[in-house]
This record gives sequence, C-alpha cells and structure tokens, in this order.
Amino acid sequence: MNPFTDLPLPPELRDPVLVKGLLQVAAATALAAVVLGLSYVRDLDLERELGGSFARGFVQVLAMGALIGVLFSIPLAFSGIVLGAMMGYAAWESRKRGDGVPQAFRVSLTAIGLGASVVIVTMLVAGAIESTVRNLVPVGGMIIANAMKTNSLALDRFKSEIESNRNEIEALLAIGVPPQAAVSEHVTESVRASLIPVVDAMRTLGLVYIPGMMAGMILGGANPIYAAQYQFVIMGMIFAAGGLTSMTTSLLIGRYAFTEAAQLRHFEESQPTALSMLRSLR
Repeated sequence: MNPFTDLPLPPELRDPVLVKGLLQVAAATALAAVVLGLSYVRDLDLERELGGSFARGFVQVLAMGALIGVLFSIPLAFSGIVLGAMMGYAAWESRKRGDGVPQAFRVSLTAIGLGASVVIVTMLVAGAIESTVRNLVPVGGMIIANAMKTNSLALDRFKSEIESNRNEIEALLAIGVPPQAAVSEHVTESVRASLIPVVDAMRTLGLVYIPGMMAGMILGGANPIYAAQYQFVIMGMIFAAGGLTSMTTSLLIGRYAFTEAAQLRHFEESQPTALSMLRSLR
C-alpha cells in the first residue's frame, strides 16, 4: 500500500511523480537563490523584485496546473471568457512598465487585446489552433503573454525616449511641428526596441533557440518535421501578435502623450488604483 497514492485527493495530486517534481523545483530555487545572493553582494537592490517574481510565478503556474482539469471540462464558448480575463490581467501588469504614461492601462488593454485577438481568431479559422479548450487556452495564453511582453517593452522604451528628449520635442512643437511628427522618431525607436526579443528568437530558431513545445512534441512521439513546422507556426503567431501589439501601443501612446492644446504631457510616476483604471476606460 502506498500512502501517498491512497490519499483522498484528485488523481493529479496523488501522482508519485510530484515528489520528483518537488526535487526539481528545489534545484531551480537554489539556482534562483544564487542570483538573489549575487544581487545582494553587488548591492543591486533587486532581491525583492526578483525574489517576488520568482515566488509569484511558482504559485501562479501551480494554480493554473490545478485548474487545467476544470478548464478542459468547460464548454468551448467559455474559453473566450478565460482568454479575455488573461488579456485584462496582462494589460494590468504590463501598464506598470509605462507607469506615468497617460492612459497606460487603456493603451495596454487595447493593444494586447487587438494583437492577440486578431492572431488567435485568424489561426482558429486557418485550423492552426484546434477549436478545443485543451488547445485554445494554452496556445492563446502563450500568444497573449508574448503580446504583453512586447507591450511592456514598447511602453518602457517610449517613456524613456520622451524623458530623454523632452527638450528637443518641445522645441519642435514651439516652431510649429505637428505633435505626431515631433515624436515619430521616438515612436519608431520604441517599436524597434519592443520587437528585438521576438526578432532575435526567429533568427536563432532551430540553431540556438529550440522551444519547449517542439521538444515536448518530439518527446511525445510526434513526427520531428511536423513538430518543427508547428513550432514555426507558433513563432509566426507570436511574431504577428507582437508586431500588431507594438504598433498599436506606439500609435496610441503617441496620441495620448499630448494635451488637446498640443502640449507634451509630463509623465508623472503614479500607481493607479483599480477605480482609476475603470474610469480611464470610459
């Protein structure tokens, strides 16, 4: 009799492989602790942010794993609600990188929602994403997560570009240059910077970067050529979602950066409340 497998728990929680998983988690945590220790020794003051994100990620991914069985049993129509909630949370987290940028949450929600939705719907119609919750939620979540990363980079870069070149922009405005033209160069730079990770990933795909999905399919017995083809499809979706998100973000923040009198706004640091986020959507 195995007391571990005989516990009155769901099958997923009674699987003996969880013990092996805990040992692997401990090894990964030890490596993360080394990074935190180096941060402390070098006085980088990143321990709280790095440690918090590591612990938070662990709890969140375990929670998602526990909910997977429930998600797979819901009707397909409800998966849209799940993906919508993911987009909302992604926008909420991403707007922090643009803290102080006018309408950062609205920009993030619009850009991530547009970029991810267009790609997910298109690939559903094309058959690249199966119309099942088992396939739609994980792949959709992957696309949304990468759209969020791109949006965060675009917000962060645009904010730094404006702060670094405020005098130049205001001088252009003073001589009658239209607002959009005054910041066009900085908008372009924010788009380029935000797409660097996905462009580099595409360039090294298969040579340096071998994504987990492809490896998992091969280990699961799939045809290696088909696994490579499907992985490229996934990367193509990520690339498209990132591009659409970045361009939408840069377009919107380029507009919100100015007052109705065509004056450049000051990007004040702030931590908006949930109420202020809801008001900004009206």
